[in-house]
Amino acid sequence: MRRRHLLLGALALPLGLAWWARPRAQGAPYSAEFARRNALLGAHGGGIPRLLLDLDAVDHNIALVRESLARGAGDKQLRLVAKSVPSVELLSYLAEAAGTRRLMVFHQPHLNTLAQAMPDSHMLLGKPLPLAAVEAFYALHRGSFVPERQLEWLVDSPRRLAAYDDWARSQGRPLAVNIEINVGLHRGGVTAGPELAAMLERIAANPRHLRLAGLMGYDPHVVKVPALLGSPDALLAKAMRAYQDVVEQIAQTHPALWREGRGINGDGLTLNTAGSPTYRLHESESLSNDIAVGSAFVHPGDFDLPSLSGHRPAAWIATPVLKAAGPLTLPGLDGASRLLHWWDPNRRASYFVYGGHWLADPVAPAGLRPEPLFGHSTNQDLVVGAPATALAEGDHVFLRPRQSERVLGQFGPLLLSRGGEHVGEWSVLGGSNAPAA
Repeated sequence: MRRRHLLLGALALPLGLAWWARPRAQGAPYSAEFARRNALLGAHGGGIPRLLLDLDAVDHNIALVRESLARGAGDKQLRLVAKSVPSVELLSYLAEAAGTRRLMVFHQPHLNTLAQAMPDSHMLLGKPLPLAAVEAFYALHRGSFVPERQLEWLVDSPRRLAAYDDWARSQGRPLAVNIEINVGLHRGGVTAGPELAAMLERIAANPRHLRLAGLMGYDPHVVKVPALLGSPDALLAKAMRAYQDVVEQIAQTHPALWREGRGINGDGLTLNTAGSPTYRLHESESLSNDIAVGSAFVHPGDFDLPSLSGHRPAAWIATPVLKAAGPLTLPGLDGASRLLHWWDPNRRASYFVYGGHWLADPVAPAGLRPEPLFGHSTNQDLVVGAPATALAEGDHVFLRPRQSERVLGQFGPLLLSRGGEHVGEWSVLGGSNAPAA
């Protein structure tokens, strides 16, 4: 008897510690905000996964971008990154609200669509396209948009420039080219030196077929590399020195090209830089005149960065609950599943939803999460939580996209809300699911 008591005593402490250390329930019902969104989706969602766009949050983010540009040194103009907000209506809305007609485009089908839908815009390619995509654009182009004046093709090497030049000669069609600069991201582009010199020589020697339209230096690494490698301000300064070196080489070796000026559009060179993660940091430099911003307007999860403090999430995936299945039972592990429920109250409610496995994370009701022991499904995905999540069939699980450029194009028309009320729908650009970044 004494031995049994000793054994029980020996077990009591570790069992007690284990019980004390077990997970605490994290679930909660919808907040008032998401309860309104759930009602909106019930009335207008059509019973399928939808992408909900909160125009109040979009307006808030537009105001932050405009304030930053107004504070910035030099004459900086905003360029909207089409891949990150892939909707003609959304781009038109942003352009009107932010006072710009400048777009950065990454995908040939988008280029053709936007040239027709926004014929007064000025477009800069955000990545160098294969020559076949250039040919496809011109073969499909219709309307009043004039590529020779309104479109800058990005070139990243002497080889690509030569290919574009040869094609321009064969077609008798001049091309405006923008040179991609490697300012530290090391994803391509040139720095000051021999490669840049060769590109400038070719442009200067072929004025009937090539026109230097500007420079582009993308710098997201400034806020994303580990702090041990440098502060954002120090890394930005280094990036802008690389940019300045290119500018000085052009001005010194080919002043006729630089004499086009430093304005925007037809008056001078486009000196593009930034991106959503870094646009605010460029308030302090006066070299650039063209600032690219896209994802910051909808603020997906991967953009929760100190440099974007104050921005509000504006895009939400809402997917209906198909089955409210109670405590999770893992296939073939009925007994073990009961042990999991006992141990972790956040596995005591399970919901199978319509679709799933998106680049997104559950946010409402609070405490929902994927179940790694069950795995993902793109048909009926599973999320688990505590019983307090209290979802029923027909309710919606809300997820926050990690990025916008791929996710927004996966759901058909965007469902718009303002003040918690349904205010319409906007289409998405065709081909949005093609790789854009």
